[in-house]
Amino acid sequence: MRRPNRFKNPQSEEAQFELRLIIAYALIILMFLVLLARFVWLQVLQHDHFSTLAQNNRISLVPILPSRGLILDRNGVVLARNYSAYTLELTPSKIPDLAATVAKLKTLADVSPRDEKLFKKLLGESKNFEAVPLKVKLTDEEAARVAAHGYELPGVEVKARLFRDYPYKEMTSHVLGYIGRINQRDKERLEEEDKTTNYKGTNYIGKTGLEAVYEEDLHGQVGFEEMETDSGGRAVRSLRRTPPVNGNTLKLALDIRLQEVADKLFGARRGALVAIDPNTGGVLAFLSKPGFDPSLFIDGIDTQTWTALNADWQKPLINRALRGTYPPGSTFKPFMAMAALVTHSIGMHDIRPAPGYFTLPGSSHQFRDSKKSGNGMVNLQRAITVSSDTFFYKLAWDMGIDKIHPVVGSFGLGSRTGIDLDGEATGVLPSKEWKAKRFARYKPEVRRWYPADVVSIGIGQGFNAYTPLQMANATAIMANGGAVFKPHLVQQVVDSQTGTVRQIEPRPVKQLPYPQEYFDYIKEGMRNVMISGTGARVGVGLQYSMAGKTGTAQVVAIKQGAKYNAAALAEQYRDHSWFIAFAPVEKPRIAVAIIVENAGFGAAAAAPVARGLFDFYLTGKIRSDLAGLLKTVPMENGDVREDAAD
Repeated sequence: MRRPNRFKNPQSEEAQFELRLIIAYALIILMFLVLLARFVWLQVLQHDHFSTLAQNNRISLVPILPSRGLILDRNGVVLARNYSAYTLELTPSKIPDLAATVAKLKTLADVSPRDEKLFKKLLGESKNFEAVPLKVKLTDEEAARVAAHGYELPGVEVKARLFRDYPYKEMTSHVLGYIGRINQRDKERLEEEDKTTNYKGTNYIGKTGLEAVYEEDLHGQVGFEEMETDSGGRAVRSLRRTPPVNGNTLKLALDIRLQEVADKLFGARRGALVAIDPNTGGVLAFLSKPGFDPSLFIDGIDTQTWTALNADWQKPLINRALRGTYPPGSTFKPFMAMAALVTHSIGMHDIRPAPGYFTLPGSSHQFRDSKKSGNGMVNLQRAITVSSDTFFYKLAWDMGIDKIHPVVGSFGLGSRTGIDLDGEATGVLPSKEWKAKRFARYKPEVRRWYPADVVSIGIGQGFNAYTPLQMANATAIMANGGAVFKPHLVQQVVDSQTGTVRQIEPRPVKQLPYPQEYFDYIKEGMRNVMISGTGARVGVGLQYSMAGKTGTAQVVAIKQGAKYNAAALAEQYRDHSWFIAFAPVEKPRIAVAIIVENAGFGAAAAAPVARGLFDFYLTGKIRSDLAGLLKTVPMENGDVREDAAD
């Protein structure tokens, strides 16, 4: 075995040392070059970028929220306003132990179980660095206690916030709508519309009603304050302030006094009422019963309350005036009469029979009249006054749907009015095309239009379905002789800075091309309704001229030969009570459509409400014995009703 050489070559060791030294020098130079390159990148090429970031770290932009615009009625009465209150807010990312912090806060403020539920709900919908309210509207004492313990509660703030208030609550809920906390969907929409900057620091946005439709006017412009901060993020001084621009004020055509009268006349009954000025299209009253308290939604409604509102069989969240669609019953007859005159299907002086029942050729089915013996021989005007069903059955059969549809449609029935509210229903004005489309998935025999389909349509039943708003609009058009206005709630937008008024001009959209003598003829028939017709009981003692038409809309059908017995039916299956009217007849100032759900005859329930409303609006007082007329009077046992005759 060879033994290793104990002595190394000195020249070899020196060469290895020099190699290591060269590698070390190279690494040092390389690292220096990297550092130099990074220095050039940061200090030269990216100088402007990091200079801006440094400036932003030193200067913080604090949003200054504008005051949301007021909503007033036509007389300046405040319907939606703002007030200041303290709110207790938590930022989860700044709180080490959220549960312990909440427990501590419960000893300092009255935090209810509902507050906690809502807090947890909002916590799940918010980002970790966003402030979430635990309790709103703190008392001064609660705010002081929390502030005194602020040093031991990181991430907890007591802030002064503006809150929205609706003094008339349920009475205006379906008109004004409500504001609510901005959710993810709202944020996405604001980003799409490039409005995110104007909502910095803003927690609320209009959700429904006028609050949503006029959000851009009501919100205003967010201001900003440039604050110099220290290394700990604490404010040192204010550098510059851009004040906010408060939201504009909305002044409505609506008269809250009239709204209050309508609400009182309705009482606890369900239904809707829309009153319009026929000369401008301004909505004077807009009521949907029952309503809801809009303040429940401002900070996010809790699950229990939301479930209760949706489960309520009376459906308080549904805007019946705007979205409820109902067969109009005999209130359809004046518009049916106009279609007959315009298409020359009947003359103003033609006399035709109005027997106790009507049958189709080759059929034994009897379409009966509300008056068993019939009304004898009558003209079209008299048929409106006495509300003869058999007269209009036969008239509709003779005309056919192709003559009825275009004329009735010109009054806005079966189409959106364009009112300044969101979610308006279209309704249904039947036609052959509509039926084919509506039943497209069914067999051909179901989609086909049959001549008999038109019979019940002639008295406002069958496929007919319109909103109270559409009926009020159509009545206003009839009242003013064919001038079509777009119904509107807002009549003025007042600029918060300059006071400049943007007026909603009351200009007719169009004029219906029908002879004025036709309008006068039909209006006279409606005037006689209140004198000698189906509304005569309500027309007693009028101090002004009034034209109206009663209607009873069928909810459930009855068999041939059967007798309608309201007392034997559950309330929700009884007929609806309709009434349309305008006054004074010579120069109308108000037109109205009213439906009282499941209340029976139009003359018994809806018409007295209109009488009280007109009395107040035109004379300033309501007749003392009106209360007796406002009772819901169902049909007596044994009364015959088919297809909702009056």
